[in-house]
Amino acid sequence: MSSQNIYILGIESSCDDTAASVMHNGKILSNVIANQKIHEEYGGVVPELASRAHQQNIVPVVHQALKKANVTKEQLNAIAFTRGPGLMGSLLVGTSFAKSLAYGLDIPLIDVNHMQGHILAHFIDEEGYEKPPLPFLAMTISGGHTQIVKVNDYFDMDVIGETIDDAVGEAFDKSGKILGLGYPAGPEIDKRAKLGNPKAFKFTKPKVDGLNFSFSGLKTAILYFVQKETKANPNFVEENLNDICASIQHTIIGILIDKLKKASKETGIKHIAIGGGVSANSGIRQALKDGEKKFGWTTYVPKFEFTTDNAAMIAIVGHLKYLQEDFAEQDVVASARLKI
Repeated sequence: MSSQNIYILGIESSCDDTAASVMHNGKILSNVIANQKIHEEYGGVVPELASRAHQQNIVPVVHQALKKANVTKEQLNAIAFTRGPGLMGSLLVGTSFAKSLAYGLDIPLIDVNHMQGHILAHFIDEEGYEKPPLPFLAMTISGGHTQIVKVNDYFDMDVIGETIDDAVGEAFDKSGKILGLGYPAGPEIDKRAKLGNPKAFKFTKPKVDGLNFSFSGLKTAILYFVQKETKANPNFVEENLNDICASIQHTIIGILIDKLKKASKETGIKHIAIGGGVSANSGIRQALKDGEKKFGWTTYVPKFEFTTDNAAMIAIVGHLKYLQEDFAEQDVVASARLKI
C-alpha cells in the first residue's frame, strides 16, 4: 500500500486524559490532550469520574486536533484508537466514538494496544530524535505498568520482565502520600530529589527473581521508616523532605537500572528505549544516560509530550498497522487487561 498522504486520527482514552492526534505520513500535525484535574482532590483516578469527563471532552478534543492539523475529517484514511489496557469505562468512550466515526466516514478502524503505543512512540518522525534499531529493549514505566519488553519487530514483542505488584508510578504516588505530598506525587518527588542527598537514607531493594519487579515492599519500608522517625521527631518529614525524596528516587532508579542491566546482559542487546509517563523523571533519564558510559548502552528517550498518555503514540501505531492493512472489524471491543 502506498505510504503517500496517509492521514491517521489517533484517539487515546485509557485513563484520565482524553487525547486526539492527527498524523501525516508518520509526522505529527497535532497532539491535543484534555487533562482531568478533578482526580487530584481524591489522591488518585476515580474511574466513574474519568469516563464521564471523557464523554464531555472527546468531541471538542477531536475537533481541536483536526483544526490544529488543518485537516478535514474527509481527508482521514483511518481512525486508530486505544483498545486497552486501561480503565474499562474510559476505554469504552474512546472505542465507541472511534467505531462510530470510522463507520460514518466509511474508512478503516485500527485498534491499538496502549503499551505498544508507548514503545512505538519512538518511531514518530520527529526532528532531532533517533529511532532505535531492531531488536531493542524497551522499558515501559507508568502509573499502571512496569515492563521490560524485547522488541523484535513493530508487532513482535516479548515481555521479559514486569511488576508482580505495584507499578513504578504507584511507588512514587504511594510514597508521596506517606510524605503528605499531593497527587500525582512523582513530579514533586523528582523536583525535591534534585535538592536532596540521595544517600541520606537507605531503603532495601526488594529481592525478586529474574527480570520481574516488586515495589509494594519498598512502600511498606518507607511507611515504617517515616512512622519510626516521626515518633522520635514530629517534624522529621518537614525537616528532611528533600533528602527523603532523593533517597526514595535513588532507590527506585536503582531497582530499574539493575533489572535493565540484567536484561541487557541476558539478551546481548545494548539499545535501550524507555516510554511511559514515569520516563519523564529527570533522575531516570540521567541514569539511562550514565548507562551509556558505564555499560556501553545506546539509549532512546522520546520527546516529553510523547512519554505521558497521548494520542500521537496511538496514531503512529495506527500508521504502521495501516501500512500492513491490519484493520479491526466493527465488532471489536475494549479490553481492560489487553496484553502485548
